[in-house]
Amino acid sequence: MSRTAKLELFAVPDLPLIKEGDDLAALIFQGLSRAGIALRDGDVLALAQKIVSKAEGRGVALASVTPSERALALAEEVQKDPRLVELILSESVRVVRSRPNVLIVEHRLGFVMANAGIDQSNVGPTDGVERALLLPVDPDGSAARLRAALTARAGCAPAVIITDSFGRAWRRGTQGIAIGAAGLPALLDLRGNPDLFGRTLQVSISGFADEIASAASLVQGQGDEAQPVVVVRGLSWTAPPNPAAELVRPAAEDMFR
Repeated sequence: MSRTAKLELFAVPDLPLIKEGDDLAALIFQGLSRAGIALRDGDVLALAQKIVSKAEGRGVALASVTPSERALALAEEVQKDPRLVELILSESVRVVRSRPNVLIVEHRLGFVMANAGIDQSNVGPTDGVERALLLPVDPDGSAARLRAALTARAGCAPAVIITDSFGRAWRRGTQGIAIGAAGLPALLDLRGNPDLFGRTLQVSISGFADEIASAASLVQGQGDEAQPVVVVRGLSWTAPPNPAAELVRPAAEDMFR
């Protein structure tokens, strides 16, 4: 179970713009130190996907992309840059839905999402080169490496999640979700625990990391806030860790594919 009566969220201030090869853990720790913030066991660090992808060199120059015939045809249908569509297809295992201005795919990691998570917002051109940013190759692995590096510097073991903004079926608007996690149960199985009146929970499974990501996204923002790293403090849990990959519903359980 997880329990909390009070939750604090605060951004790590004054982080520089992240570029390929940057040591994210070092920059985060320096930002925390400048602000006089000491990490504690039980803290969760929520990192926006974009800074992780940038540090890992997941930017692709659109001029280097040659669209396939399939990408050209699909780009005409969805009214998107054919080079961007080619990147989306290269990161996907299938197209789920397509219509003008909408391209929903199943990402190679299992996420069903718009544009395979490929984005150009807050991805400034470098030396006049127009780029698109792909998701990390292994977001759970990225979270685990960042956690290890932060633990070595901070002397405690905060959990780490990597967040992104997803649309939701049947509801307008996007919200923060976790695409990578380390050090906490991304999926929290509450079945077998009692409810308030002692009844045994039968079907309750919490997307714990998604709930944290959604809260953190209120601080991170979606535009020019420049607050990509948020400390979430006040949570506790007893279940063992599991990765964000556990949040992806298997095809056999998905009634809507």
